[in-house]
Amino acid sequence: MLRSVPLSTHPIGVTHLDGIVDVYDPAMCCSTGVCGPGVDPALLQFARDLRWLEARRVTVARHGLAQEPEAFASNPRVVELMATLGDAALPVTLVNGDVLVRGRYPTRDELASALPRSDRSAADAPSPAAACCAPGDGCC
Repeated sequence: MLRSVPLSTHPIGVTHLDGIVDVYDPAMCCSTGVCGPGVDPALLQFARDLRWLEARRVTVARHGLAQEPEAFASNPRVVELMATLGDAALPVTLVNGDVLVRGRYPTRDELASALPRSDRSAADAPSPAAACCAPGDGCC
């Protein structure tokens, strides 16, 4: 079962989180969907959220159905969801191997709440430049 920490004790301003986030995207024109003339704002925000996680030392892996079908076939949870729901299961986001959400992308709050805090020291904190992915800052 997925552990969730209330945001009141796990603020978005944390500098270190622990865990692994795996995203299984539907077939898109490129690996992130943030390409071409009509970029979906939700995909752009999700890409920012993933960069925000990486700046906090979370391991993030994205798997596109068109680019990496073997990643889908090798994950039993994804196989089961797709067998049951078909393409409607996608996207699927796993946190530490557990399904966080399916059929949509999670918010930054949902991602942060699903990941435990790290006990790393403040000296290991990401630099302000590495944590630049706030809406409108132009880093993504």
